Amino acid sequence: MSQKMLSHPKKMTFRELFKQGDLPTKLSFLFMGTANLCNKQIPKGLLFLGSEILFFFWLIRNGVTALAMLQTLGTKKQGLVYNEDLGIEVLQKGDNSMLILLFGIAAILTCAMMIYLYIVNLKSARKLYELKQENKPIPTTRDDLRSLLNERFHATLMTIPLLGVLLFTILPLLYMISIAFTNYDHNHLPPKQLFTWVAFKNFGNVITGDMASTFFPVLVWTLIWAVMATVTCFIFGVILALLINTKGIKGKKFWRTLFVLTMAVPQFVSLLIMRNLLNDAGPINSTLMNLGIIKSALPFLTDPTWAKFSIIFVNMWIGIPVTMIITTGILQNLPTDQIEAARIDGANSFQIFRSITFPQILFVMMPSLIQQLVGNINNFNVIYLLTGGGPSNSDFYGAGSTDLLVTWLYKLTVDTMDYNLASVIGILIFILSAVFSLAAYTRTNSFKEG
Repeated sequence: MSQKMLSHPKKMTFRELFKQGDLPTKLSFLFMGTANLCNKQIPKGLLFLGSEILFFFWLIRNGVTALAMLQTLGTKKQGLVYNEDLGIEVLQKGDNSMLILLFGIAAILTCAMMIYLYIVNLKSARKLYELKQENKPIPTTRDDLRSLLNERFHATLMTIPLLGVLLFTILPLLYMISIAFTNYDHNHLPPKQLFTWVAFKNFGNVITGDMASTFFPVLVWTLIWAVMATVTCFIFGVILALLINTKGIKGKKFWRTLFVLTMAVPQFVSLLIMRNLLNDAGPINSTLMNLGIIKSALPFLTDPTWAKFSIIFVNMWIGIPVTMIITTGILQNLPTDQIEAARIDGANSFQIFRSITFPQILFVMMPSLIQQLVGNINNFNVIYLLTGGGPSNSDFYGAGSTDLLVTWLYKLTVDTMDYNLASVIGILIFILSAVFSLAAYTRTNSFKEG
């Protein structure tokens, strides 16, 4: 125990470092990189000091203004103002709430990055102080570069991707979340109008207010669609795989290849073809009417109930081959000794499937099924390309009878320009997907036995 404590001594806190450290170490709390410069780590020290100087230069010139304006999101409106020199009204530029919000969030992220860099500076100063106390050599710039290219090479490679994630993922994500707490809608479109903070008013509007009459029916249909799309593809995919793998079936490779071809065709092509086939004046209705089977066109995509069944059916055409391929791989790797033992004990094919085959398939595919279910909650392509969310529903705000939450979100953004409501819907979709995924996956045997 004592040897472990000697080999891994407790690190000094920053408070202890400030009290016990030498002058360069203490100055590092005020001027970043001082300890590095005094210990001949010139490039590293200049990097810390230069970052601090640039940060305060930006903070004084732009940062303080960006952070201050983030509170109000602008106060000066765009409009016509009388110009005494010209004797006419001229257009006065106003504040752009959208840019103010974006620059404000960027300012917060910049400050957070600077705080992180400041902590790295203090850790570097602490390491140098500890090395000096132990009379160990101070790493040179060459040693640091060698470390970055060898034992810390993974951190070096991750630097650029992390900056990309920060700029192109975290910043837009925070911007989208922030919009949910504003009144950024079709009545407050910048730069002509300003929008302001409204706290949780939009969430109340969606859950208990005027939008609730649209949100909850769309939510119910989204869940029904996700469950039915996942279950039908799974069940019929398993059945198809079992039929193809049945003993005595000839041309198994041919049948597998035939069904896999549906995956080779881009999904949007298949959906657009199906849309034309199921149209009121499409080939299916025309053929049935010419044969005298029906007198009028079947409303595959124009009646709400028919459209929902049509969507589920078309999705089966796209999704079944995926399940078939996975199930085929599972069937070909099942333990044959268990199946043979069950047959010797007198079990029939159905009993073997129920007690051995299906549990094995479900065990392997459960994480994939959860992923498919969450994917179907956000399945934009099938709905938008097949029905466009239609047929229209006068009881809904900006949504059609077959719209999912994700397609409704798209329409709120593009058609009605209610960005605040769209942002709320996006947050609720994320919460729904995340909670369900975690709750379902942690209860699967795959997770428990993994």
